[in-house]
Amino acid sequence: MAANNPDKRGKVRRSDRQSGQWWFALLILVFLALLILYWQWSVLSSLAADIGDEIMGMFGWGLVIIAVIVMTAVGAIWRRQLSAFAKRWKLSQWHKWLSGMVFMLVIWGILALFNLGGSFGRKIIGDPLDFIDILLSTLWILGLIVVGVIFVAPRASFHWLANFLSWVRLKIKARIVAKQAHKSEPSRPPITPISESLGGSLEEREVGLEPAPTPAYQELKEVAQEVWKKYGESPSLVVVDGWKLPPLDILDETPEVHFTQADNAQRAGLIEDALASYGVDAKVVQINVGPTVTQFGIEPGWARKYKKTRERDKEGNINVRLDESSKTRVKVERITSLANDLALALAASSLRIEAPVPGQSIIGIEVPNSVSIAVGLRGAIETNIFQKMESKSKLAVVLGKGAGGETIAADLAKMPHLLIAGSTGSGKTVCLNTIICCLLLYNSPSDVRFIMIDPKRVELTSFNSIPHLAKTVIVDSDKALEALRWLSQEMDKRYQKLAVEGARNIEGYNKSQPSGEKMPYLVLIIDELADLMMRGSDEVERILCRLAQLSRAIGIHLVVATQRPSVDVVTGLIKANFPTRISFAVTSQVDSRTILDSVGAEKLLGKGDMLYMPTEADKPKRLQGCFVSDAEIERLVYFWGSQRREEVPSLKIDELALDLRDTKKNATPEDPFLEAARKLELKHKQISVSFLQRRLRIGYPRAARLMEELEEEGKEEEGKEEEGSG
Repeated sequence: MAANNPDKRGKVRRSDRQSGQWWFALLILVFLALLILYWQWSVLSSLAADIGDEIMGMFGWGLVIIAVIVMTAVGAIWRRQLSAFAKRWKLSQWHKWLSGMVFMLVIWGILALFNLGGSFGRKIIGDPLDFIDILLSTLWILGLIVVGVIFVAPRASFHWLANFLSWVRLKIKARIVAKQAHKSEPSRPPITPISESLGGSLEEREVGLEPAPTPAYQELKEVAQEVWKKYGESPSLVVVDGWKLPPLDILDETPEVHFTQADNAQRAGLIEDALASYGVDAKVVQINVGPTVTQFGIEPGWARKYKKTRERDKEGNINVRLDESSKTRVKVERITSLANDLALALAASSLRIEAPVPGQSIIGIEVPNSVSIAVGLRGAIETNIFQKMESKSKLAVVLGKGAGGETIAADLAKMPHLLIAGSTGSGKTVCLNTIICCLLLYNSPSDVRFIMIDPKRVELTSFNSIPHLAKTVIVDSDKALEALRWLSQEMDKRYQKLAVEGARNIEGYNKSQPSGEKMPYLVLIIDELADLMMRGSDEVERILCRLAQLSRAIGIHLVVATQRPSVDVVTGLIKANFPTRISFAVTSQVDSRTILDSVGAEKLLGKGDMLYMPTEADKPKRLQGCFVSDAEIERLVYFWGSQRREEVPSLKIDELALDLRDTKKNATPEDPFLEAARKLELKHKQISVSFLQRRLRIGYPRAARLMEELEEEGKEEEGKEEEGSG
């Protein structure tokens, strides 16, 4: 083709002629340079020697460093690797450039200590004349080394310095507290522990021993007494029905920590680069910084298709042109399928992708922060969001802060019941303590009463001395079942009162009643549901479902927590009647689906990281729960316990604190087939479950329950006979 084209042949000849002329001119220049060098050799050699001495005196052996840098640059230019070198060392890595310069100065300074660095090296370390000057120069070089290390790894150095300063601050604070405690020890009055006023723990009351408080408990008690002396007798406290409400100063202040925008911008760039490397066009348009995770809002780009068009120019060359034929939005599935790849690019332990974010046209990628921030209860309560809700409802509670740092508050009256699940140590009990403390801060015993069930015996027993309890914290499973039966009866009694007054709910009833006859809210708190389900799953499930279905109007609300969210504990009926749920970190996707009907809880970080599913939401919202320390709980409990009175005009304590064992007989209706089963037992003496199935034509579960009731009646009759004979 080229042989038949005379224009191309002419171009080739002209280019060969020009290249020959360039080589000839280069040879002439080289010849002239050699001639001048030979002619002026003596002058040039003396001039080079003088310049070399000047340069050697100025830089010393530091010329080796300059030579290495120059040779590296020349080699990169010769190999055409300068562009790759520039791409690798971006402007964002300025700290590495500075660290290289600092270490070069360090080497020059070390050479100057041995008189090998020239005048430039002496400028770095000074002019050491004696031992003190040499020592100062050495310290200056060590300081430069530290600065270079900081420039090499600025983030790690900052974290190490922050941890060191926090450690020093804690040590100083502990030393100050110890000195104050030592000074105030001689004049400190004797302290009576709260458990002594309650008669001690269950085991100590049974054996007749006095409780022995631990030193940590004594310290908490002392702090609580100081708080009562400071705030309990203040005239500025709000008084409701003769009860003083605790001030917010009783809670600790948690300092807020703000993350730098540079770290988030860098992570946003990594996300965009990682998606682009997999052929996904996306852009980070929103960054929401939370206490535990940071949510990056990703806006999907366009998937474009191009059509190749080949054209011939005037010179006969073929050019390829790309024309955009169509473009479509990037599918959400393409981004969600890259969760593990994004976690690898960000060096994160786990990622959670919310696709899409409710109410927004973005995809949320939740990345764990390098430093987790504790959310204090006082800071969350002081926000406008909670204060507005608290002014409208007596059962307002604060749950934590969202991924964007916003406070999340809820109304227990609208939930109306709450189901909490999570593995051991994930934050369930702290969440229960947060809910209880929120209600204690704004409600007197005439407004809210608690029934607490704690089979684990160590989680809720610290609230034993508050006057809000309808009965001491229940730790026995049998008594817990009796409490549930009693609560079901109390619900029926309240509905009868509402029917007499013609009221639709508890708010309408309380408006028509004087202050001493108002009906308080009842909040049932169960810390471990699995233990109760093991003792009597059928009865517990039936009572809980009945309470959840009917108790909202008369002010009875349930807060149930469990660490085993399996289908035999959180049954379908319980889930259907508890629309509001909270899931902390669980071990598997199966547990996450059991509690939330969706996956995601298995990727939580623990220590208060939760997924909150309100009644009106379609998807769970990620929160960091509030933290309440033992000292804050002790102060709040002591504040209320110090106001304990023998009689509470707003509520009949005798009615609520009665022995729940008396309600067992009338708690459940008698089975219609029970009388027929008694007759069969008298007639045949020995009967079995299968015998009752055949004769009464009933199923196995009902026949088994009848058999158990007959056995219990037989045991009661034997006990009465033994008492009579004795």
